[in-house]
Amino acid sequence: MRVLLLVTAFNGLSQRIYGELKARGHTLSVVLGGNESEVRDAVEQFEPDLILCPFLKHRIPDDIWQQRLCIIIHPGIQGDRGPSSLDWAIIDQQTEWGVTALQADAEMDAGDIWATGNFPMRDASKASLYRRDVTAMASKLVQELMTRVADKGFSPEPLDYSDPKVKGELKPLMKQPLRSIDWLADDSDTILRKIRAADSFPGVLTELYGELVYLYGAHPESTLGGALPKTPLATRDGALCIATTDGAIWVSHMKLKSDTPQFKLPATWVMKAHLDGVPELAPPLLPEMTTPGFQEIRYREADGVGYLHFDFHNGAMGTSQCRRLLHAYQAACRQDTRVLVLMGGEDFWSNGIHLNHIEAADNPADESWRNINAINDLVSAILLTDDKLTVAALGANAGAGGAMMALACDQVVAREGVVLNPHYQSMGLYGSEYWTYSLPKRVGEATARRLTQSCLPVGTTQALKLGLVDKVLEETQSHYERQLIDYCLTLASDHEFHRRLQAKTKTRARDEARHPLAEYRRHELTKMHHCFYEPDSHYHRLRKEFVYKVCPCSTPQRLVYNKPLVKRTG
Repeated sequence: MRVLLLVTAFNGLSQRIYGELKARGHTLSVVLGGNESEVRDAVEQFEPDLILCPFLKHRIPDDIWQQRLCIIIHPGIQGDRGPSSLDWAIIDQQTEWGVTALQADAEMDAGDIWATGNFPMRDASKASLYRRDVTAMASKLVQELMTRVADKGFSPEPLDYSDPKVKGELKPLMKQPLRSIDWLADDSDTILRKIRAADSFPGVLTELYGELVYLYGAHPESTLGGALPKTPLATRDGALCIATTDGAIWVSHMKLKSDTPQFKLPATWVMKAHLDGVPELAPPLLPEMTTPGFQEIRYREADGVGYLHFDFHNGAMGTSQCRRLLHAYQAACRQDTRVLVLMGGEDFWSNGIHLNHIEAADNPADESWRNINAINDLVSAILLTDDKLTVAALGANAGAGGAMMALACDQVVAREGVVLNPHYQSMGLYGSEYWTYSLPKRVGEATARRLTQSCLPVGTTQALKLGLVDKVLEETQSHYERQLIDYCLTLASDHEFHRRLQAKTKTRARDEARHPLAEYRRHELTKMHHCFYEPDSHYHRLRKEFVYKVCPCSTPQRLVYNKPLVKRTG
């Protein structure tokens, strides 16, 4: 089937649907919805059997949805309508939410229903629920949808609010007055819920210490408190602990409200002029999973296996974060374990260097250089670990340097549905993280070249076939965790463990003799130095557009199906 993905942005959900449909043999093309003439041209030239909209904020032109089958993936239960679906679900403390595949119609979100499914709500942010629960359910519904579209006898179900099973309703856009925090009345849970309902967009606008700021990344705090609401109590790893009526919460990121464009940064960076005398709480080198309060890095051990979690906001790793993770990794290596698992974060495994931190630097080129060297130091430590087996456990998406960092591990496992983006060129970069060593070693030179130059997402099915990952685990969180533990325990208890280590050491020595790691790094950094410092580089412009969320004027050509269409006859 010819499927045109009409999207506002080629986000994680769109990428997953793209990869899964492609893996099932469908012919795919993508068009961004911001340019109506481009949308019309794409429809005319591609002649889709189905226009699928997994993430669309624009209205589909009437003549297109009237003449073509257009299905919208809406992040709400049956009957839910409006642009703030998940926001309201969190604020209203819904215990169950869902996703609905509905046909485009004159009224927004009111078309016939092709498929719908629900999931239990987690105590999480809107962004986390979208990336994990909504995306997983949307993937399942698209599979059902494709079967039903091919079934000429299937008829979608009209939306009928008199039907008892239709629980949703039309909700208005949630504007800032509805999100407002009353610091003198709202308790910690209420404030957490309000901020989580606005993560990662639009944030909650509030006044703090004489500044109007948007808040993001709210985390509970169980021990600090006892001060007047809004009092800054402590800082840790860029996050700020703020007193509430009944305790305190952590806020990891803020954005100034300004007449000029701004972007998200660590809360302490935004509030630095107001934090004199506020204590910084240095976290333990390897804080346990049960350690209270905001922690970007955590560690646990069980049965000879160490699990190192690094949950960085949006998966981006700034210079200081890379250095802290390196120190934690080195400390984890000193533990009496056989297997060390790099767990990444809840919503992203890693996306490499931190473009927001770089954009905020006095000299972005110099900060880019510091950042890439800091992550390279970490990857080098992983590659040179010779007394343990290392596992990258991709429970969430990974991109650019983060995807390449995973390949430094001896084994790579991925949760079903994870999307990898093993490339850099869309950001105007050559890339580093020793990818010129690790990637061809796994997939071969030709495939490595294709992956890094095509700049397309890779789903778990394709990643397994290519050799990017060694095993795919189930998507359901409980099943994934159990299978991961079993996989790592098998590695740790294998009677061939010492032989595996010896083979690993011999392979590393052979590779080093053939081409030293230092030479891979030198080659990559020579290319990256040009990207960072030379005037003909596109990196600084592309980074700025990414950080400030500048919408592209047209669909990137890599996403457009460009083979000539053979006109159908009869």
